[in-house]
Amino acid sequence: MAVNTTPEAPLPVGEVSRLIGGWIDRLGAVWVEGQITQLSRRPGAGVVFLTLRDPSYDISVSVTCYRQVFDAVADVVSEGARVVVLAKPEWYAPRGQLSLRAAEIRPVGVGELLARLEQLKKALAREGLFAPERKKPLPFLPQLVGLVCGRASAAERDVLENARHRWPAVRFEVRNVAVQGVHAVPQVVQAVKELDAVDDVDVIIVARGGGSVEDLLPFSDEQLIRTVAQCRTPVVSAIGHEPDNPLLDHVADLRASTPTDAAKKVVPDVGEEYERVRLLRDRARRCVAALVDREERGLAHALARPSIQDPQRMIDVRADQVADLLDRARRCLRHQLDRADSELSHTHARVVALSPAATLKRGYAVLQKADGHAVRDPGEVAAGEALRARVSEGEFSVRVDT
Repeated sequence: MAVNTTPEAPLPVGEVSRLIGGWIDRLGAVWVEGQITQLSRRPGAGVVFLTLRDPSYDISVSVTCYRQVFDAVADVVSEGARVVVLAKPEWYAPRGQLSLRAAEIRPVGVGELLARLEQLKKALAREGLFAPERKKPLPFLPQLVGLVCGRASAAERDVLENARHRWPAVRFEVRNVAVQGVHAVPQVVQAVKELDAVDDVDVIIVARGGGSVEDLLPFSDEQLIRTVAQCRTPVVSAIGHEPDNPLLDHVADLRASTPTDAAKKVVPDVGEEYERVRLLRDRARRCVAALVDREERGLAHALARPSIQDPQRMIDVRADQVADLLDRARRCLRHQLDRADSELSHTHARVVALSPAATLKRGYAVLQKADGHAVRDPGEVAAGEALRARVSEGEFSVRVDT
């Protein structure tokens, strides 16, 4: 319930602490899961002190329990173990501290961990975080590779040595983090975010050597999975050995079976690439040579054709045909003209023979009246009428006597 206070009527610290303690006392016992980060068992003491931490977040809480409660699981529980605790929240008013009073402690077994991971895997898969279409392709030749791994670890050595052996010019931006324990998740998440923010980093490798299921749990943490899913830079998962399969393998853009395999998949081998270039160059040379040879054969075949060897031949043949046709046309035309000339001469002779002028040349004359009409009948003229007589060489006047 809310408490009404004013600057003029504040509550004393003791009263505030008492009220907080009252609110907490009303809370019932709860089951809490976490990882033991500190464990204190003083000889002869009847109380055991623990610190329970959430691996996904930087949150811890103190836990106390009677010795007989802890002794029931002392053989299987130690620092770093994941446990489930039935505890009641308590408020220590003099110091203003919250703690949990444990009534029962249960270690989280491997089978239970795997079952929870399977449930988380299905939930994340339903959200589409593992979908193949979300995978980003890796660059062919990364200039700067981000590496998240343990300090001075075998995984770091395997990645660096194999990558530089394959491509000596490759550069690395390394982030050394805790790869197991309570600090692993926040440190790995922070390292991935830092490398993703660097524009020059082309690909990020998260690498760790083999280990137990509990050792690899940080790489199945939901916070880390969502961080990798939001990265704009391609991420390669190289956790453990071939049988290991943390959830990071499913969300990463590429899974490598080992850190050595990650170096081989991320960085090309300079020798292999040189050999591939040589083979491609030889193949290109053969293709060009075959193309040139084919074109040369085609050109030789074309040059062997008569039309190419003697290009004037067709013109000469056509020229002879044109000359023959021209001579034939001339002969035909000349024959036509000669026949027409002969016919014209005969016609002209007949016309000349039948013309009035020819008749006049034979001694005949044509009499015409004054109006120009020819006299054909003696009855057409009268005695004493003047006529004109037309002969071959001219004309003259005549007069009718009777």
